[in-house]
Amino acid sequence: WIGGVVMSAWHDPDRTIVDAFLEASQIRQPSYRTYRWFLRSFEDVARYHPAVDRQMLITWLTEMGKRWRLPSLLNHVCIVDRFLDHLIETGLIADNPIAVLRCQFNVKQCKPIWRALASANPDEALAALRRPAPFGSVLGNFMRDHVVLMRKRGYKYEAQAHWLLRFDRFLQAHPDLSGEPLETMLARWAAAKATRNHASECQKLTRILTKARFRLDPSIPPKRFNILPEREVAREHRRPHIFSPTDVRHMLDIARSYPSPDAPLRPLTLHTMIVLAYCAGLRRSELARLDLGDVDLHSGTITIRETKFYKTRILPLSDSVVAEVRAYIDARRRAGGPQGPQSALFWHAHFNDRYSPVTVSTMITNVMRRAGLKSASGRTGPRVHDLRHSMVVNRILQWYRSGINPQDKLHFLSTYMGHKDLHSTLVYITVTQDLMQEASERFRALGAPCLAMEVRP
Repeated sequence: WIGGVVMSAWHDPDRTIVDAFLEASQIRQPSYRTYRWFLRSFEDVARYHPAVDRQMLITWLTEMGKRWRLPSLLNHVCIVDRFLDHLIETGLIADNPIAVLRCQFNVKQCKPIWRALASANPDEALAALRRPAPFGSVLGNFMRDHVVLMRKRGYKYEAQAHWLLRFDRFLQAHPDLSGEPLETMLARWAAAKATRNHASECQKLTRILTKARFRLDPSIPPKRFNILPEREVAREHRRPHIFSPTDVRHMLDIARSYPSPDAPLRPLTLHTMIVLAYCAGLRRSELARLDLGDVDLHSGTITIRETKFYKTRILPLSDSVVAEVRAYIDARRRAGGPQGPQSALFWHAHFNDRYSPVTVSTMITNVMRRAGLKSASGRTGPRVHDLRHSMVVNRILQWYRSGINPQDKLHFLSTYMGHKDLHSTLVYITVTQDLMQEASERFRALGAPCLAMEVRP
């Protein structure tokens, strides 16, 4: 109270904004009750502060810390992040203090900021989060301009940008290298870690930077590169696990019975995800980005838009897969999912939103664990991407057993997989015992008559 007037971070005398936000977000029970309680408590604290700022957030977190353990509290602050964005969109507040702190300390995610504000010493915790500014080193402008150039040429250039940013942070941490030549900087970066992955990354980074420098200064000739580090890393890559049709059927059974009392659509969602991941060879990101309008049940096709290498492709599906997708879409409609063509195919009611690629991977991995195909913890065992590998191997096996020469069909398979060339598809052809047996049998059938031919003078 100041002069008999209650200060307030935003004007809402009737206290209707929280309910309007939750209704617009289409959040359902039981999450609705919990989120409403969270936002009401946030509003109660905000009513006695002139602005939603850092101090107001610390006060609210202190009050909430008396009732909630910190891990549980941090798992629910996502609704406050969304509510703050809503307040900005409606013009009720000017800035989101979490976004401001993220920008100030160069932090990508919100949860570390919340954790720092909830600590005993927020200033110290926030200072520990500070990250170097991207491309802030002596070579920062040179590397940034190269990334911009490559992206203008049509490359996504995501992995390469991450390598350059890691090298940039190293240079910022070692200002003594600012006057050294590029070769010396790269040599120091290569010596920073002793792992083979780092050696391979440094080799690729050296190739990128020397080519970029040659583009600007042709008087500096490019040099030959040692390919051994990349080959050594390639040998360590985990061998894909090839699921048999029996394994896939078992996974589908487990998915249909997946325990999910709060999300009754999730078991059928998981079932359909696995069907498309295996039968259509979709990547996890492609599953997550599918829209309802991308599915054409009349023609039995799905459209994969702007995927790897900026390609869009239309995939025909078998009748059995179309039937599974149709059953899922019907169940999705009965569950109250949005019916717009740009709404997520794999939709969840929690935030009325689509599943992220990470969530898709986590859920399918849980099905693998329940099916006994992957250990209960750790990274060992099959991956979600191995369903895509299995699709290729089992398709070639089926061609062999049907009397079809796989060599004549590989370019069709490459197009179906969304690869830029046949060499990318060959990576997926894992030589299993069954595949070797079928290939040997085909060679025996074709080659044996040649060996039995008489040699005439």
